[in-house]
Amino acid sequence: MNTSHHRPADTWSPLYFLASLGPGGLAVTFFMFLMFWVPHPGQPVPVFEHIMSAFTSGGLPLKAAILLAVTGIAGFVFLNIKMLIWNLTRFSQFRKTESYTKLVNSNGETQLLAMPLALAMTVNAGFIVGLVFVPGLWGVVEYLFPLAMIAFALVAYLAFRQIGNFLGRVLSDGGIFDVSANNSFAQLLPAFALSMTAVGMAAPAAMSTVPLTVGVSMILSIMLGTVAGLYALVAAITAFNSMLHHGTAKESAPTLMIVVPILTVIGIMTMRQEHGLHTTFAAPSGVADNLLLTTTILAIQIVFLALGLLVLRRQKYADAYLRGNGNSAGAYALVCPGVALSVMLQFWINKGLVSAGLIAKFGIAYWSFTSLAIASQVAMIVLVFFLNHRHFAGRARMQSVPAE
Repeated sequence: MNTSHHRPADTWSPLYFLASLGPGGLAVTFFMFLMFWVPHPGQPVPVFEHIMSAFTSGGLPLKAAILLAVTGIAGFVFLNIKMLIWNLTRFSQFRKTESYTKLVNSNGETQLLAMPLALAMTVNAGFIVGLVFVPGLWGVVEYLFPLAMIAFALVAYLAFRQIGNFLGRVLSDGGIFDVSANNSFAQLLPAFALSMTAVGMAAPAAMSTVPLTVGVSMILSIMLGTVAGLYALVAAITAFNSMLHHGTAKESAPTLMIVVPILTVIGIMTMRQEHGLHTTFAAPSGVADNLLLTTTILAIQIVFLALGLLVLRRQKYADAYLRGNGNSAGAYALVCPGVALSVMLQFWINKGLVSAGLIAKFGIAYWSFTSLAIASQVAMIVLVFFLNHRHFAGRARMQSVPAE
């Protein structure tokens, strides 16, 4: 049988929404260049005017960094939106199939949370595009914050509805949830989706000067972040117990590192809330608070990265799904930890080490640490293009493996 024109992505699963999430996260890594290298006095984030001023008056290295950043943001947000539209189209078709009915009656129903996760990322990426490319946006930004919170509230509603469908089904009747098949961190996907909406909901708390907007942003983001943390804790404990009994499911092994992006977005949410408390409600945080927070998060992330990479190597995951004949949409989950690590390193360096006075900005130590963040970023860029070619180009003699 001729399979030369078959693409692995033709065997669709909701985890392909992660192919949209990854580019959105990479756009954020490029925004970190602007966030921490472009001066923006008196404002929490750089906007178009700051970027143009820095590009006009800055030296050649800064000009090159700005050009690289805006190009990266534009390119990866385009890819993010393109993949989101493709996935939404495929999802509408998927809902009419028997595969959908089978999915929503299995442990894999939580894969559907990849959709609100990707939607929340796209809203976040859209806000970055506005800041970077739209002149005069800051003059009307207070009118945009309520609209952004409404968008995140709608995404959160979708996520809670899907979580409710899943929990209502498995908790109302016994014996439905297959505990033996819960031997991965795949069930933490709902927590990831909620945390992504929480970090977006917290943005007005850090940027708005209207007390009501800041207060509503803080309350809603705290609620979403708390629920995300609670869900992640319960899901991780039950999953770890199953993994100890049955080992880690090979195809779902990348989910062992899902804790890394969850902690990054929760950490950014917390820093945004603290900024709002300081600027709006006169409750300043200590100089080293961000250093303590980001260092603690990095320590936990390193543990789960090491654990995940250890299991992936022992199970020869790359031989099966990256170099071999098998394919899994879940391989896109490998992008999230690397992106999240790059972003958290940038915050640890700039909001932690530099702000606490431990290292000088743009000194040797600064660039030594920053090179680690950039290395992780570059590796994930390569991985995204590699996976896109593998899954979306026509390939001969390749079997697409449905995600568990």
